[in-house]
Amino acid sequence: MMLIKNGTVIDPANNVEQLADVLIEDGVIVKIADKIDKAVLQEVNSECDAACEIVDASGCIVAPGLVDVHVHFRDPGFTHKENIETGAKAALKGGFTSVVLMANTKPVVDNVDTLTYVIEKGKKTDLKIYTCATVTKGMAGKELTDMDALLAKGSVGFTDDGIPIMDVELMECAMTKAALLSVPISLHEENPELISNNGVNRGKASAYYGIGGSPREAEISLIRRDLEIALKTGAILNIQHISTKEGVELVRQAKKKAAAMGRNNIHAEATPHHFSLTEEAVIQYGTLAKMNPPLREEADRQAIIEGLEDGTIDIIATDHAPHSKAEKEKPITEAPSGIIGLETALALGITNLVDKNHLSMMQLIERMSANPAKMYGLSAGTLSEGRAADLVIFDTNASQVMKDFVSKSSNSPFAGQTLKGVVKYTIVNGTIQYCYGAVMK
Repeated sequence: MMLIKNGTVIDPANNVEQLADVLIEDGVIVKIADKIDKAVLQEVNSECDAACEIVDASGCIVAPGLVDVHVHFRDPGFTHKENIETGAKAALKGGFTSVVLMANTKPVVDNVDTLTYVIEKGKKTDLKIYTCATVTKGMAGKELTDMDALLAKGSVGFTDDGIPIMDVELMECAMTKAALLSVPISLHEENPELISNNGVNRGKASAYYGIGGSPREAEISLIRRDLEIALKTGAILNIQHISTKEGVELVRQAKKKAAAMGRNNIHAEATPHHFSLTEEAVIQYGTLAKMNPPLREEADRQAIIEGLEDGTIDIIATDHAPHSKAEKEKPITEAPSGIIGLETALALGITNLVDKNHLSMMQLIERMSANPAKMYGLSAGTLSEGRAADLVIFDTNASQVMKDFVSKSSNSPFAGQTLKGVVKYTIVNGTIQYCYGAVMK
């Protein structure tokens, strides 16, 4: 039995924000109340005694464990960058209790054997790990996978993240199937035909490096196309890591059209790096700030924040993308795109959204926990009594220097920066799996 005392409980799923205690027994939340004393404990369990584990959350937020629906653990195939075990540790340190893995491993998750490998290895960690399967076989964009079989064996959604699907007819078939299965299809929206050198915005940053870069129209064109298909088919569509102001507005208008049809099938995610940085960071940090889609202009960053404010963008996801030091030390046109994000995401949300009055803490937690869990149909994102005790406890007043990453990789432009917000405890199924200052097992 565990009793979390004196914290401010924030639970967007139940619209709760109050000073309260949380009682956990056998991995489940059994009671949330203003004050839980010994008498209440004995009502719940007459055999309860001084052995009840007490966690003092004074001055801290107690929230549902964070849910990241866009992470890369690189396993199988690229475990020199990350593996399921190290990725799980990074997630727990960041306050995440559930994650959804992308399918662009080697081999890709387009078959039951690879899917089973990922799921079973995930079960051996202290994190709740789910995975998508690919939309197309081999992520080649030519033929759909057996989505029925993959869903039956544990996939929670479908994505060819990293490689856009260019065949319009195939995309419509994929969304039609996803709609029948009632599972999300998450899309990386960048038309490669318009891009000379990806990972760097076509503009000031590309001019600085003397390369072609990625124009904003590469994203805008595919977002426009796929929103139209989603509205036609009714598929649950997640526009991944949105980077342009035009893309945000397209999603905003599509959500209105969907609402008029009585639907809530259009979703979009923003990464902490896209609401925190602009293409100036690529000039300052080089390959450590190279990612797909690239960091763009200040007007785009502001539009993303506005999208988060009004709910157009309803999910914050990290796109945690580890790469080795040697890979990131290559020239700008050769280094891989992507940064790690699990250990910095909550602090960036507090520092750049909550502290700057763009979002309330309730809204931040909703976009980092309740909303992503709901879109993927995960049993997560709430502190409801009778549900699994997956929680994060964090101090919004404390600051930390972003260093000593537990991810196998450290490719982040935020390394060395001081950010607000420190995760004190991450609890999964009623067991403390991360404690600030303790050595992770």
